[in-house]
Amino acid sequence: MILSQDAQFKKVLQIASNIASSKATVLICGESGTGKELLARFIHEKSSRHERRLIAINCAAVPEGLLESELFGYERGAFTGAVQQKMGKVELAHQSTLLLDEISEMPLSLQAKLLRVLQEEEIDRLGGKNTIKVDIRVIATTNRDLRLLVKEGKFREDLYYRLNVITLQIPALRLRPFDVALLSEHFLKVSAILNSRNIQGFTPQALQKLQNWNWPGNVRELENVIERAVLLAQSNLVDAENIVIDSDLTVNNSLELAVTTIAEMEKKLIYLALEKTNNNKTRAAEILGISIRTLRNKLNEYNLKSEVASG
Repeated sequence: MILSQDAQFKKVLQIASNIASSKATVLICGESGTGKELLARFIHEKSSRHERRLIAINCAAVPEGLLESELFGYERGAFTGAVQQKMGKVELAHQSTLLLDEISEMPLSLQAKLLRVLQEEEIDRLGGKNTIKVDIRVIATTNRDLRLLVKEGKFREDLYYRLNVITLQIPALRLRPFDVALLSEHFLKVSAILNSRNIQGFTPQALQKLQNWNWPGNVRELENVIERAVLLAQSNLVDAENIVIDSDLTVNNSLELAVTTIAEMEKKLIYLALEKTNNNKTRAAEILGISIRTLRNKLNEYNLKSEVASG
């Protein structure tokens, strides 16, 4: 579900809806955390291919040495460890949609093979002898300027133009002020249910604080901030002091809070996050918007390990 009151984003959604039924390749651009994958799934769900599941691969998350086999699959014996045949993402997306997330991170050597897929609609598995025809609709996303990468020789120009049939630019959250309150209310309701908390809304001061932030992490950052606020709230309304939006949780620019108060808030926030995630430190770190290493350092600093274990 995509929520927006922003006129510019609504135009993007309208275009996405209009072209959904076509087979045209779509390039979705936008900063990290703006919802590029969500828009890709929106297009797929409105297409004639929606009865088959969308197949996605994050080009930045798969090691370069494995990306080719993940995309195109392999035959048994193609390389050491290939004990059985495996279909790649492209083949799995036959008669459906293939989402190439963060396409800018795809190595140049694979870009040529992807171009062939787009032009010829066929692939060769690694170690295979037969060409396989595929019917796919490709949606690619990027948080980088592909035109600049083309100039720098880091992205194939022919592939860029092949991807750039329909381009959708998602505006950053800081450019969508009316969406901050709308999304905050939505995330609050969801988080309150997930965390079994009776939170009804925000105080005016809390909403003002949310709307004054420029949201460098966009919607993803906002979602994490709201979940933290729901965990911190002491009444049925989230107050301004519950809105912790410093990325490292160690610096608070508000002159209204003393250092000791910040430390106590931070300690309580960490404890609540661990409690709500059943001491799953990885998930707790995600909720808090910090790295697992930072969380471990904070646990040591506040001596929370023994408290969590005994609690």
